[in-house]
Amino acid sequence: MNMKEYAEGNKLFRQYFKKNQESLLDLVKNGQSPKALFIGCSDSRVIPDLMVQTNPGDLFVLRNVGNLVPPYKPDEDYHATASGIEYAVSVLNVNEIIICGHTHCGACKSLYEPINDPSLIHTKKWLELGESAKTSAILSLGADAPKEELLRLTEKLSVVKQLENILTYPNVQKRFEDGSLHIHGWHYDIETGKIDYYNADTYEFLPLKDLAQES
Repeated sequence: MNMKEYAEGNKLFRQYFKKNQESLLDLVKNGQSPKALFIGCSDSRVIPDLMVQTNPGDLFVLRNVGNLVPPYKPDEDYHATASGIEYAVSVLNVNEIIICGHTHCGACKSLYEPINDPSLIHTKKWLELGESAKTSAILSLGADAPKEELLRLTEKLSVVKQLENILTYPNVQKRFEDGSLHIHGWHYDIETGKIDYYNADTYEFLPLKDLAQES
């Protein structure tokens, strides 16, 4: 897309804005109060609001390469993802946290390929947060397992690891333990639109649609 196409897109959005002006201006007047913090990948094929059909103001969205969550380390200098987590949990008081991975994740694929380009120094360091998922996938399936099987398992195990990491944040842990905050792990299939959720009781990913059928 060029700038003209973006301008045309914004023209269409303004029509949507006018049609929904009351609810959108209410968010301006009264501020946001999202239901959930959504931590997803920056991958352009992953679009949180479309995936679950939410409205403006429903989701507080954090996106980064690989939907990774750095563990709580207040002595480090920069904390973009950590700051977003703290703001959502301690200021916005969201009731849900969703950490969503996806199929064909470039970040997980990069864990299996050497990064030697010096211009990717920050990416190389960031992806260290996914190494334990890669290690666990190899231990589970074996290093000679089909590549796509390894990648799918790595994507899912990475989500589980990020669930562990987010519980290292003191206020997240406090609210999780007192029941005022619920934490979910999702895996989105970009080929079908299907979402699976992590069942911590059975240690498996199950279809999210089954939960809708239960309600």
